[in-house]
Amino acid sequence: MKSIFTLLIFCLVFIPLAFAQHAASTSAAPQAGASSTSEEGKVVRYDLKMSDLKYTYSGSYTPVARLKSGNILETNTVDCFGNAVKKPGDTLDMAPGDNPLTGPFFIEGAEVGDTLAIKILDLQVDGNQGIGALAPGFGAINSTNYTPMLNPAIKEKIWFYPIDHATNTATFQALDSKYTVKIPLHPFFGCIGVAPAGGEARSSIVPEAFGGNLDSPEASIGNTVYFPVNTPGAMLFLGDGHAAMGDGEVAGTAIEVPLRSRVQVHVIKKHKISWPRFENDEYIMTVGAYRPVDDALRIAFTELVGWIHADYGLSEMDAYELLSKVAEIHLNEMVDPNYVVVAKIKKSFLPRPVGPANGSR
Repeated sequence: MKSIFTLLIFCLVFIPLAFAQHAASTSAAPQAGASSTSEEGKVVRYDLKMSDLKYTYSGSYTPVARLKSGNILETNTVDCFGNAVKKPGDTLDMAPGDNPLTGPFFIEGAEVGDTLAIKILDLQVDGNQGIGALAPGFGAINSTNYTPMLNPAIKEKIWFYPIDHATNTATFQALDSKYTVKIPLHPFFGCIGVAPAGGEARSSIVPEAFGGNLDSPEASIGNTVYFPVNTPGAMLFLGDGHAAMGDGEVAGTAIEVPLRSRVQVHVIKKHKISWPRFENDEYIMTVGAYRPVDDALRIAFTELVGWIHADYGLSEMDAYELLSKVAEIHLNEMVDPNYVVVAKIKKSFLPRPVGPANGSR
């Protein structure tokens, strides 16, 4: 009789408790593509192999590594000349190609219609010098294929910039005089992007809706960049390290350097954006990349109006009016096949978020 009574107590108390615990654990499981506790902060390391460099953004490549949402990627990139230009007397035709890319990295759980968020945790110049150059047919105020002129092409010239890691500066040395000046370092990815939509393969020198050769100083430590996911796995590419760059990148190059980088990826499920975005504690920022430059600006501001409307609750017309008074623009570059403009607004000018308020979440 005692054993029957014990069995009855077990059935009435412990079995329902076990079901309740199972239900709780099931409801707490992450959604597909969300980062689980075990993956958040897990480090994936990839050391670049020169034989694996890419020169196009495409979803057709075999990934060099796979990451899960929440993982941290530690990797390295070469400079835009493939680290081939090293000393006086070297020439630009020694480069194996333009803007060699590290990647692609397959992000598990990323599907078409999602957003990929990349938080840039650390960037370090991976060397003791940077390169700057003039190249015939490339630059903002000299003859190019897009803006042909009758005057002779500017001749190739190369500048070498010693990097002082202790003072975090690079030194400009004039070629035609003894003038020198130190330039503060601001490392960033010149190239960062994902596979384009529609199965396209795009050159590593092109910036567009997939990101690419954005030449955006905003792609730097502490900022998060958001990309539309256009193909399963997103296929993330990194490259074209810059130690510093002036607005417009008018002569065609920044201080070109290899980088060592540390970035964290997150997949934002079922939220679609059309163009890249940046965000930090102070600003939200949107990208337009096209020609002419006024269309790039229109894309950037249209995207920014849409972001403010969706996440901060202002009507599109109120957002439009507010931006007319407090917006800032940054002309990143006007030398590539498309020009890049970033439009931004300080968060202090915006109401409290009513939507995701973190890029696209």
